[in-house]
Amino acid sequence: MMALEHASSGQVIEVLRRDGDDLSQFSAIALAKTDELELIRMCMPKGKTMPEHHLLGETTLLCLQGQVAVEAHGGVHLLGPGQMLYLLGGQAHALEAREDSLVLLTILMAKAGR
Repeated sequence: MMALEHASSGQVIEVLRRDGDDLSQFSAIALAKTDELELIRMCMPKGKTMPEHHLLGETTLLCLQGQVAVEAHGGVHLLGPGQMLYLLGGQAHALEAREDSLVLLTILMAKAGR
């Protein structure tokens, strides 16, 4: 299996439309990754869930298409196209796609002693 090449500084990244796009199939692709930042493009088909989990770094979830329910901070937050949710590092959350959805996840990597 060949490793996915991450985008480099100054490279244009196609987020909305990619060859072979099928929002009815789950996929999570790291578009760019450094020691401090990771950008992940997630296709989530309707009904797909991600059980409660947490990420060490501060995180944003930006809904590009569809609708995603994010359970966090004791409630459910519905994200539609163009809506974003910010979560502190370590904040427990769960996801559910209410429609075939496309989400851009940005994670700031936690550093020791920070």
